Amino acid sequence: MKTVIFCGGKGTRMREETAFRPKPLVLIGDKPIIWHIMKTYSQYGFNDFILCVGYKGDMIKRYFVEMPWLNNDFTITTEKHADIEFHTGNNDAWNVTIVDTGPESQTGTRLKQVEKYIDTDNFMLTYGDGLSDVNIDELYKIHHKNGKIATLTGIKPTSPFGVFQTSNGVVTSFKEKPVLEDRVNAGFMVLNKKIFDYIPDYDCAFEQEPLHKLALDSQISIFNHDGFWTAIDTYKDIERVNEMWEKGEAPWKNWE
Repeated sequence: MKTVIFCGGKGTRMREETAFRPKPLVLIGDKPIIWHIMKTYSQYGFNDFILCVGYKGDMIKRYFVEMPWLNNDFTITTEKHADIEFHTGNNDAWNVTIVDTGPESQTGTRLKQVEKYIDTDNFMLTYGDGLSDVNIDELYKIHHKNGKIATLTGIKPTSPFGVFQTSNGVVTSFKEKPVLEDRVNAGFMVLNKKIFDYIPDYDCAFEQEPLHKLALDSQISIFNHDGFWTAIDTYKDIERVNEMWEKGEAPWKNWE
């Protein structure tokens, strides 16, 4: 089963990094964000990926082409023609299809462009800037059980602000960045290929018209996840997840 990953955005809120490289290649430890996301899926046996690239997509292409010699010791013979002998086996067994979906395309348009590479009834979809310890197997089981076109992972986000309660115009208590009760889409999704019937021919965001139409048709089921999840939107976010990684406290790391 294919796993589609959106990798084409400009990451404008992380200009400290994305002025020089696409957000999926920003490093956590010594590996890019996209590697961490793909490792999450790989641990559940999902090793066939489609990357929808756009902004600085050539750098993502180059990363995967160069991955064998980046991750391994090797000997190269330069006489006449280059022969390379790799001495270590540090490559992940992934099939990676990289599709240039345009520098300005919105997510719905990016997804529509990879339809021809989807060869099963269902496929995974996620973003190239979210980390989670979500159980991919359980997510798929819910999708299969409910038989809807789309299954979204719902998480309860933490408020970015502290809140206070009042009584008769007087503050009675504070809560520092509480967990909200409503759930939001964490970006780990399973879709049936019927989803392509919901994506219009004009440029659109997947999160708008397609998902809204699915909701009106009662074609979205939810997989509730109460574990770890974070989006990586700003430079502060990348500093935070790097600190977690360096301390050995990265909840999304479910591999050895």
